[in-house]
Amino acid sequence: MSADTQERQARTTDPKKQGPKPPFEEKKQAPPGQSKDMQQKPDHGEESYKGLGRLKERKALITGGDSGIGRAVALAFAREGADVLISYLDEDDDAEETARLVSEAGRRAITAAGTIEDVSHCEELVDRAFEELGGLDILVNNAAFQMTHESIEELTPEEWDKTFRTNIHAMFYLSRAALPRMKEGSSILNTASVQAYQPSPTLLAYSSTKGAIVTFTKSLSQLAIKQGVRVNAIAPGPVWTPLIPSTMPEEKVKEFGKTNPMERPAQPAELAPIYVFLASDESRYITGGVFDLTGGKMLP
Repeated sequence: MSADTQERQARTTDPKKQGPKPPFEEKKQAPPGQSKDMQQKPDHGEESYKGLGRLKERKALITGGDSGIGRAVALAFAREGADVLISYLDEDDDAEETARLVSEAGRRAITAAGTIEDVSHCEELVDRAFEELGGLDILVNNAAFQMTHESIEELTPEEWDKTFRTNIHAMFYLSRAALPRMKEGSSILNTASVQAYQPSPTLLAYSSTKGAIVTFTKSLSQLAIKQGVRVNAIAPGPVWTPLIPSTMPEEKVKEFGKTNPMERPAQPAELAPIYVFLASDESRYITGGVFDLTGGKMLP
């Protein structure tokens, strides 16, 4: 084997081997779960993400920013030069850890607890971004609620409403409050899911909201571009976050991601770069798109 071949192999690795694989021995958590209580800790890019100044001096609001995808995006944004408002429900320890990572990157971090099911709280989040960060250039609608059920009878009307209020109503509330005040060149990024295209019967409410997010994104993008604001969505497949051990049966958690072509779930750090790209000027001709981060599961 030549020296060139050896060096090339040292730089490249089978993507199936780039993250932990099932089986996962993870304890059940109460929803929505916390990263600090997970035995198999998610990778948010703490040791790997290197910023290049793509988002210098920008201001971002991220819902669900305390853990999972939200934490990875907050960390990446900060290392790219952005200040971040971290919206979360009540997971104070996780939110403080995200804030610490943002501060360590030399950027300003603001934490804001509360339920985004409430329209007034959503409006307050946008106000705080403008007042305390000095503006809002990037809105990341990422927070989500899900529970699994084996039959439609198990899914109560109250839970159905809560899922829609958290996953899609809040997206409308936040976008409605933010868009009129956002400057040209700003971006709105919505976290959809492979569930919008390949829905699981056990996630009836969740998958329904994710389908709505796709159409919401495409429709809003046509309104927003009139004022120079781009709107896109990211559709992940299985991702290793606290939502998994807190909302899924233990047998499903143990094998989570096994049937994916990658034979494993994604780590949050593997999703953050597409959020950075879509928020940056490098993607200035992209709007109304839904980007597949499913690890090989084909979307229509």
